[in-house]
Amino acid sequence: MKDFANHTQTRGEGRNIEITDIEADVIDGNFEWNIVRVHTDAGITGIGESYRGGGVPEVMEYMNRFLVGENPLDVERLFRRMVQETSGHGGTTGKVVTAASGIEIALWDIAGKALGVPVYQLLGGKYRDQVRIYCDCHAGEAFAVEDGYHEPAAEDAYAVEAYADEAERVVDMGFTALKFDLDAPYDNSPDPYNGRVSNSAMERKRKTVEAIRDRIGYDVDLAFDAHWDYSIDSAKRLADTLEPYDLMWLEDVVPPENTRAQREVARSSSTPLATGENRFRVHEFKDLLYDYGIDIITPDPTTCGGLAESKAIASRAEENYIVFSPHNVCGPIGTMACVHLGASIANFGVLEYHALEVPWWDDLVTTDQDLIQDGYIEVPEDPGLGVELDEDVARDHMLGDGQLFAWPTRSPSRLVRFGPVSLGPHTGGSEWSRR
Repeated sequence: MKDFANHTQTRGEGRNIEITDIEADVIDGNFEWNIVRVHTDAGITGIGESYRGGGVPEVMEYMNRFLVGENPLDVERLFRRMVQETSGHGGTTGKVVTAASGIEIALWDIAGKALGVPVYQLLGGKYRDQVRIYCDCHAGEAFAVEDGYHEPAAEDAYAVEAYADEAERVVDMGFTALKFDLDAPYDNSPDPYNGRVSNSAMERKRKTVEAIRDRIGYDVDLAFDAHWDYSIDSAKRLADTLEPYDLMWLEDVVPPENTRAQREVARSSSTPLATGENRFRVHEFKDLLYDYGIDIITPDPTTCGGLAESKAIASRAEENYIVFSPHNVCGPIGTMACVHLGASIANFGVLEYHALEVPWWDDLVTTDQDLIQDGYIEVPEDPGLGVELDEDVARDHMLGDGQLFAWPTRSPSRLVRFGPVSLGPHTGGSEWSRR
């Protein structure tokens, strides 16, 4: 078995530091945002974020078992150690890689702070001063999340004019790129299971896209998400039907497991197709990229393995002249990590923003102004990610009582018990995350 523990002996002055603790909490935004803090004996705390969903915070804290005592500056080696140490329980994919993604982002934050440079500099440098944002929109009250699943709204929420009204409102905010969900409850008639779209449903989708285009014109980039709902014949028909409307892309048209089906749809239409948010690590993107199953690749850096792994995916996409546009439903911490990534990638396109309905989104981090200005986020020049978690705001929006399991570690100074957690002393810790 490969051993990715630290076997090096030589470090420059000021770079001999150790991880002392990993803490994870869940912020109740429009999604459940999994936030992680990695503490060090140098008094530096790194923050990161993993994709939403249950089980991820527990996995992040479990990694205390083998990360405490490690040097956080060895970011890529430690990511490989997280994968290797958990390989027997799903560590090469799924929730474990998602948890490792958030920790990896926090390690980059530590490295930037320790070395006095922004994260984008550590990733190879800057291609752009601002990262362009596309806003994920919802017509009327057509979107709700309860316990991680999509709950359709009432029928009138999906009215054609509701989409056009929302598009106009968001463009007036300064965004120059938008995305809407195009799957809807009316897709389930006459059959809710087979993924075929009726003629009437297809026409309603066409009218929806047409209404938005009529309202905002063609200078605004426009994408639509189908959430893997359709059979291959309906996916082809949908892509063909929407060709006249010059979409930025049509996303996730068929279920994600079958790359050949995705490629078949891609080769049947000139409408650009995008997918990638539910794949893990660079290996799972190979067929999509090298067999040209997509036109735009959309990994989620907080899911697929973090910033270095995402950059490896982007490099393979660049080999095939494919644009890299990350999926992102995070709070501001994960979003700013993606901003640094976007700054460092030549074939970067646009970054998703999916929290328009959260008025305190910017307040979760310490910033003097809204992060998004006229549809762009400025790439920070401060060390690390360039933002810090506002603990008071986080406390106000923490999910539940904030009590998580504490896993046994190799640190003798840490007291461990289950239920309400008691911790021994560690540098830079926060008490509110264990109240």
